[in-house]
Amino acid sequence: MAELISVIITTYNREDALGAVLRALARQMDRDFEVIVADDGSGPRTAELVEAWKKKAPFSLAHVWHQDHGFRAAEIRNRAILASRGDYCIFLDGDCIPRLDFVSAHRRLAQRGWFVTGNRVLMSQALTAAVLRDGLDPERWNLATWIKQRLRGGINRLAPLLSLPLGPLRKMRAGAWRGARSCNLAMWRSDVDRVDGFDASYSGWGREDSDILARLLHADVRRKDGTFATGVLHLWHPEADRSRLVENESYLEQSLADRRTRASRGLSSLGTAQPAQVGEHG
Repeated sequence: MAELISVIITTYNREDALGAVLRALARQMDRDFEVIVADDGSGPRTAELVEAWKKKAPFSLAHVWHQDHGFRAAEIRNRAILASRGDYCIFLDGDCIPRLDFVSAHRRLAQRGWFVTGNRVLMSQALTAAVLRDGLDPERWNLATWIKQRLRGGINRLAPLLSLPLGPLRKMRAGAWRGARSCNLAMWRSDVDRVDGFDASYSGWGREDSDILARLLHADVRRKDGTFATGVLHLWHPEADRSRLVENESYLEQSLADRRTRASRGLSSLGTAQPAQVGEHG
């Protein structure tokens, strides 16, 4: 079982959503975790939000930032990993609200030699606007409320909100990387180090999460499904710029063909270089 868990939240100029995510983390049943905000070049309002949360958060909170040179999620996650102290990492997007048992569910599923892939519910634009505008706390809603939202079109599906003890069924896709996303993903820090973290060769949206999972599998770390246990509430946002997707997919295909285990531009490529800003609270 993991001891200290590091929850690494990727964000970019979405203070309202990040505030909702931090609020939900502050309400977790499991309290033995730290939070590192991996900030991909946001303006000063994100730093101000994190500073405000440092005064009231029931967990250690750090803010890791680098300059805005386009979508560089892989690199900022690596910088956040280097700033983390836990022996287990949970990666969460800054627009994905965790339910109250999110950390405890991930802790329960943690197992040496395995990474855990979670899933999500997509919230509609209208429901997202209401949640952020009115300060609603969907992390506390019960199943009956979610059924009503599903009937109204507020969410795309109910399954990720259900809790089922799947047991050995969680390991049925042990060798599959497809269908998993870094918006809800957990792995041991030792395994992150083994594959040298995310590959910053991916710039622009897409496939950097597939790449690290494929490299973990090449390094004999297996996949365990967190379905029906760790589902998060994904706030609506406009579709990201996908202009680099073709190049990223080509790079992924080469990585798969070469059966790479280590990133070309991973944790070790950062060396002793420090991000432009690292703030911490304990």
